Amino acid sequence: MTSNDKLLPQHIAIIMDGNGRWARLKKKARISGHKEGRKRLKEIVRHCAKLNIKALTLFAFSIENWQRPKKEVDLLMELFLSSLKSETAEFDRNNIKLNIIGDKQRFSQNLQKEINKSETVTASNTGLVLNIAANYGGRWEIVQAAKDMYLQAKKANVDPDMVDEAYFSTFLSFKNLPEPDLLIRTGGEYRLSNFLIWHLSYTELYFTDILWPDFTKDKLDKAIFWFGGRERKYGKTDDDIN
Repeated sequence: MTSNDKLLPQHIAIIMDGNGRWARLKKKARISGHKEGRKRLKEIVRHCAKLNIKALTLFAFSIENWQRPKKEVDLLMELFLSSLKSETAEFDRNNIKLNIIGDKQRFSQNLQKEINKSETVTASNTGLVLNIAANYGGRWEIVQAAKDMYLQAKKANVDPDMVDEAYFSTFLSFKNLPEPDLLIRTGGEYRLSNFLIWHLSYTELYFTDILWPDFTKDKLDKAIFWFGGRERKYGKTDDDIN
């Protein structure tokens, strides 16, 4: 796929769904699906960097995912930790900036330390911004932003009339990035599952039955091609945008 700025989204968000079902279809343990999913993650990150996509945000672990069996959660945390250790150097070599968005306080001290290390190492990179949403929920983010805004507004004696969408957005995860142009959800589900619910107001939504471990870079190209054919009106009429 050739790069065309008019057809490429600046910011792609992906709900990586279907690892467990992929493993079940293969008659394997669920963790094997997550490991295969990690391979696709690496492939998609590299491809987005090659296409000069500005930002990629991946939904890796939701707040609700803590309700899964403890054994699976523990294995996911181990996979997260090992991925940070093994991939950070490659991200840095490829000029990728890594951000972990979500409530990090629930993670182990060891994992928090590794997150901080990975973010610090890649902080000055100017290529693809890779956001990993871990222990994240869209409602949690809005509530947290409201708390932070309240504390700052109270301290600075901010006039309530100054509070608008632009001001509120400065307390959210993507204050220095464009909002997602394209959301992809794999695995055949048709919902947002509490992911980026503030940021997706005008995002193009692409749903596919393909399970995440089977979502190759060619499948991503297909989604981007579909995006390039969309007419984005932002509430305007056809005459307004022509």
